[in-house]
Amino acid sequence: MVTSWPIHPNRRVILAVAPALLLDACHPKAGSSRVRIGYQRDGVLLLAQSEGRLETELKAVGVTGVEWILFPSGPPLLEAMRAGAVDFGATGETPPIFAQAGDAPLVYAAAEPVTGAGQALLIPRGSTVRSIAELKGRTLGFTPGSTSHLFALQALKGAGLTLNDVHQVPLSPPDGAAAFAKGALDGWIVWDSYFALAERDLSARPILTANQLPGTSSFYLASKAFADGSPKVLSALLTSLSQSAQRGNARPDLAIRTIARASGLSEDIVRISRRRGPFAVAPLTDALIARQQVAADTFSEAGVIPKRIRVNDAAWRGWMVAA
Repeated sequence: MVTSWPIHPNRRVILAVAPALLLDACHPKAGSSRVRIGYQRDGVLLLAQSEGRLETELKAVGVTGVEWILFPSGPPLLEAMRAGAVDFGATGETPPIFAQAGDAPLVYAAAEPVTGAGQALLIPRGSTVRSIAELKGRTLGFTPGSTSHLFALQALKGAGLTLNDVHQVPLSPPDGAAAFAKGALDGWIVWDSYFALAERDLSARPILTANQLPGTSSFYLASKAFADGSPKVLSALLTSLSQSAQRGNARPDLAIRTIARASGLSEDIVRISRRRGPFAVAPLTDALIARQQVAADTFSEAGVIPKRIRVNDAAWRGWMVAA
């Protein structure tokens, strides 16, 4: 039986909140110096939100307040950013690719290189499948427009297959967890903490992890209007977040308790997830942008996005770590 799966908002709640965000976006406050940050129940932004230091540190650059807006995942966060309801947030590598392909006015502001160890293609206990190639003609669950979508493309390509060779089952992580637990999926691509929970509660078996695929990063993103209009604020924000990341790495037990309290997960599951990669806020580099371009090209070559994009066109290079 699956227990302690991550908290996720009721869909009706999300639908109720979205119009309010859009309404607020349509009525900007003249001369407002508030910063609206979209965050999720994990990562550096959650640590910063729980610490309460960011608000004080941004006062030095004229920010009068910080509004924290909780999102269940990256795609709706970037939709809110596109609508002008969020100034800043963080997602995996895939949502900004889809957003840029859709001409969303956002920029990459910083990166969090990931090890890949926290995402896997899972096979149910008792399955005879031992390789990606054996999934041909079988059901494969993943979340469209997310990092698991990229994983699916890359993993299948490495086995000489495409998405057309499997029965694609588009599922959110919570729905994927339920389907996998019922035995409705032959394979499921998902990230931590769902990965760690499936291993513990369902004896799921990973046959491939993302550290065996081309490297990727998570990204800190800003609306273009925010980056262009408040570059000093954005730079100060990233500096503060980089310090939160350092404190999180230096005090892992406190970071684990913070994430467990926010997510409803047990501390042992959060601890497994955190061991798979440190917190980081890193300036953009040519290498990181090139790596993201490979991911973007994977989607365009597969015909998943409507056009080829140039990632560097959306790169904001206004921040560097202080010496």
